[in-house]
Amino acid sequence: MKRNTVVLFVVLFLLAGFGWAGWANWEYRKQAAARAAAMAAPAELVMAAEGDLPPSIVPLMHKPAPDFTLEDLSGRKVSLANYKGKAVLVNFWATWCGPCKIETPWLVDLRNQYAPQGFEILAVSEDDLDLGDKQKLSEEKQEIAHFAQQMHMPYPVLLDGDAISKPYGGLDSLPTSFFVDRNGNVVAAQVGLTSKDEIEGNIRKALGAVK
Repeated sequence: MKRNTVVLFVVLFLLAGFGWAGWANWEYRKQAAARAAAMAAPAELVMAAEGDLPPSIVPLMHKPAPDFTLEDLSGRKVSLANYKGKAVLVNFWATWCGPCKIETPWLVDLRNQYAPQGFEILAVSEDDLDLGDKQKLSEEKQEIAHFAQQMHMPYPVLLDGDAISKPYGGLDSLPTSFFVDRNGNVVAAQVGLTSKDEIEGNIRKALGAVK
């Protein structure tokens, strides 16, 4: 009798184990399918109106862009004021920013297209810099330079964006872009990844081609 009870217990245990394994496998397949569907779904780009901008950025609109001076990859000091008379896109980005890697080729194309009309991009890197450690600082600069070279960025790449982030609203998200017209006023801003068409529309606005 005891032997039959033990055998019955073992059989029930095995059945329960198989049942759990089957459920777990089904649950895993369901979750994997959900992840695959999410990855396959096209990314939805939401075009933000001026009223949808973060409250910290709204006060910058239609006012002079905060001036700044930063070093580029060669150590040359670059100031926004030097570009007065041109339309400028001040683009805050970072090498670790996934959306920035999608956006950068668009910026390269648009810069090359509109540069003859007096347009320039200032790419302000938000990558962390160890300013007190020369060795680490050199390695970090090389990493940024490597990214810029890989992406064929033909415009100035500026370092230590954290030093000017506060006047530009704190920069809660990357990429964040400010479109500055020929008079030095912010005429548009974008937070996060939008679309190449929207970027182009704001460039034309900064150039004065769109009222």
